[in-house]
Amino acid sequence: MDLESLNDSQLLAVKETQGPVMILAGAGSGKTRTLVGRIQYLLEELRISPFQILAVTFSNKAAREMRERVSSQTGTDTGALQITTFHALCAKILRSEAKHLGLSSNFSIYDDSESKAIAKAILAKRGISQKELPPTSILYYVADLKNQGHYSSAPHREEFEVDEIDKEDEFYSYYLEYESELHRSNALDFGGLIVGVIQLFETYPEILERYRRRFKYILVDEYQDTNRAQFILLHLLAQDHRNLCVVGDEDQSIYSWRGADIRNILDFEKLYEEAQLIKLEQNYRSSKNIIEAASHVIANNEHRKGKSMWTDNDSGESIEIVECRDDKSESEFIIKEIENIKKNGGSLDDIALFYRNNSQSRVLEDALRKTRFPYRIVGGIKFYDRKEIKDLLSYLRLIVNHKDSLALSRIINTPSRGVGATSLRKLENEAIKLQCSLFEMIQQISERPDDFKYLKLSAKIRSSLREFSYLIEECRVLEATEEKPHAIYEKVLNESSYIDHLRADKNYESLSRIENLEELLSAIKDYEISTESASLAGFLETITLDQNKDEEQSGDILSLMTVHGSKGLEYPYVFVIGAEESLFPSFQSMEAGEMAIEEERRLFYVAMTRAMKKLYISFARGRMLWGNMQFNGPSRFIDEIPQDYYEWKFYNDNKLAGLKKQSPGIHYDDDYSQEFFEEGEKTYIHGKKMAKYPKGCRIQHALYGHGVVLNTEGYGNEEKVVIKFSDGMQKKFMASFAPLEIVEGF
Repeated sequence: MDLESLNDSQLLAVKETQGPVMILAGAGSGKTRTLVGRIQYLLEELRISPFQILAVTFSNKAAREMRERVSSQTGTDTGALQITTFHALCAKILRSEAKHLGLSSNFSIYDDSESKAIAKAILAKRGISQKELPPTSILYYVADLKNQGHYSSAPHREEFEVDEIDKEDEFYSYYLEYESELHRSNALDFGGLIVGVIQLFETYPEILERYRRRFKYILVDEYQDTNRAQFILLHLLAQDHRNLCVVGDEDQSIYSWRGADIRNILDFEKLYEEAQLIKLEQNYRSSKNIIEAASHVIANNEHRKGKSMWTDNDSGESIEIVECRDDKSESEFIIKEIENIKKNGGSLDDIALFYRNNSQSRVLEDALRKTRFPYRIVGGIKFYDRKEIKDLLSYLRLIVNHKDSLALSRIINTPSRGVGATSLRKLENEAIKLQCSLFEMIQQISERPDDFKYLKLSAKIRSSLREFSYLIEECRVLEATEEKPHAIYEKVLNESSYIDHLRADKNYESLSRIENLEELLSAIKDYEISTESASLAGFLETITLDQNKDEEQSGDILSLMTVHGSKGLEYPYVFVIGAEESLFPSFQSMEAGEMAIEEERRLFYVAMTRAMKKLYISFARGRMLWGNMQFNGPSRFIDEIPQDYYEWKFYNDNKLAGLKKQSPGIHYDDDYSQEFFEEGEKTYIHGKKMAKYPKGCRIQHALYGHGVVLNTEGYGNEEKVVIKFSDGMQKKFMASFAPLEIVEGF
C-alpha cells in the first residue's frame, strides 16, 4: 500500500484503527482519499476481512463512488464490503429480521405520497378537515419523533439528550395510529427503517450481538449530517468494540431542516471519552486568500470544534465584493464578468453561480437566456419549468385565451376542487360534442346547470366549476380593461386558494414554492417597469419566446445552484449572489435566533470554500423580492471578511466603464430608493391606515350574496379580505377587484 501521497494528519487518520476516532475534515482537505486509504489499510495491512468492515454515508452516489475507488485501489470485490447508505443498510437488516417486528420480509417501503395518504385517512376517520389540520403537520411530528430514534416502547435515553416525549399530546395519538396503519399494511416509511433496526437491537440483544460481531470496524462519512436516530444506531453497533471512526466537519453542518443534529459531532467525545481527535486542516482546493477569508468568517461561530485551515497554494486573486444598484444590475455584472473569464481562456464549465433560495434563479435565467449562455440548474429545475410556476402561468394563459383547453385541464383541479379525471373526461367529451372549448362548456354548466343534469356531476363539482369560471371571467374583464398584469396575477393567486393550500402545508418544499410564486410576481412587475404598454398577453409572449431560445447546447455550460446544492462540489470561478441581510442570512434564521444564524454562517462558509481560483460575492442595494422592492443592505457575513482579502467594487449599470473602486462600508446614497421608483410605483410608509372592509364588516358580494369579513390584511390596492358567506363558505378576495358592497345588516 502506497502511503507516501498522504500528509501527516491523513496518515494518522488512516493508521489509527483501534477505538473511537473522530476525523474533522475541513473543506477540500482530501477527506475521501483518507477514508478510502483507511479502508485499504484495514484490508491490506491489517488483513481484516471485508465482511467485518461497515462504511456508511448518505447518498447512493457517494456510496457508489467510494466502492469504485476502494475497488480500483485494492482490487477487492466490493460485494463483500458493506459500503452503503444508512437506509439501505437498515432495509437489508430488516429484510432478514422482519419477523421479530411482526413484519414479513417482503414489507413495503412507503414514500412521501403514500405516507401522506395515511395521514389523510387518519384525519378523515376523525372527521377533521385538512384545512383545519394539514396532513403534513402529522407527518412532521412523526418524522421528528423518528429522527430522535423514538418508537412506542422506546426507553428514554438520557445519555443522548433526546427530548422527553409527551404521550398526552394529541399528536402522539396520530403517531400511534399512523404506525398502526403502517404495520397493518406490512410497511415502513424511510424514518421507520432506522428506528426499526434500533427497536430490533434494543428488544433482542442477541440479534444486536450478532451484528456487533459482524461489523468490527465502522466508518461514517458526512457525520455532521446524521440525526439522533442514526447516532443511536451507530452507538448500539459499536458499543462493545468501540472501533467507530466518524468523518465530518461541523463547519459544514447545513441540514438541520432535514433532521441533522450538529450535537452528534460536538458531543462525540462526551460519549467516547477515549476518542482520538484528528484534524485535516490542509486545503488542497482553494487559494490562500479564499481559505483564510473563509476561516475568519466561520471563526465567528461559537458551536464548533475549531480548526485552522491552511494551504500551500498560491495567495491567488483577491475576493471581489461587488455592490450593485439592483438585482438586474447584479445580473448584468455577472454576465459581463463571465464574458471576461471566457475572453481570458476560461470555460463556462469552470463557472458556478450560487444563490441562497431557488427563487433567485429567475433573474439570472432571464439574463442568461438573453445572452444565449447555455446553463444547467444543478439539483433543481429551471424557474419557468417548476410546477407551481407552470400552474399559475396556465391560469394566466386561460385568462388571455379562454379556448386554451390544455391550460384549463392543468389547473381545473389545482388546487383540488373535486374535479377528478372522470369528471374532466365527461366535460371534455361534452365540449367535443357541442363543438365548444372546455372553458365555454364549464360556463354553460355554471349558467344552466339544469340543462346538464345528464352528466351526473355532484353538487360540489357544479359549485366548484361555478366558482372557477367566475374567477376566470372576472380576471378576463380586468384584462380587457387594461388592468395591470401583476394585479390580475395577485387576484388569481389569492382567490384561487392556490397560495393558501401551500401555506397550509408549512414544509420546506411548500415554502420554496411560495417564494417562487412571489418571484413570479417580481418578474411580472419587472416586465411592467420595462414595457410601455404592459399587458398579460405581452408578458406571456415575452417569457414564451425567451424560453424557446436555443440555450441548451452541449459541451461548455454554466452551473447554477443553491448553496445547499453546492456542497461537495468545486469550481475555479464562483459567484455568490444576493449576499444581503434577510436573504443570506435568511429572514427566517434572523427570527429564529443565534443557532439558526450559525447555520447560515456555515452555509456561507460552504459557498466560499467551493471556489478554487476566484470568488465573487455580490449584493444589490435594492432588490425586487417577493413582489416588493427591498433595501436590506449587505450581509453581516461580508463584514466578517477582513479587508486584506477583498476588493470592494461598485457596479453602475448606467456607466459602460462598469467597475470602479468604492470604499468598504459605503453601501447607500440617500436618494437611491426615491430614484429607483421614478419609473414604477413608490412605496410609502403610513402611520395608520384603515382597511376599507375591516374585520366584522357585513358585505354583499355580487355572486355569493351576504357575508361577514373574518379577517383583513393590507390596505388600498393591497387589501385582502377573508369572507364567510351565509351558506358557511369562506373565500379570500383581493378587495380592490371583488364586487363587494358594505351593507348595514342582514
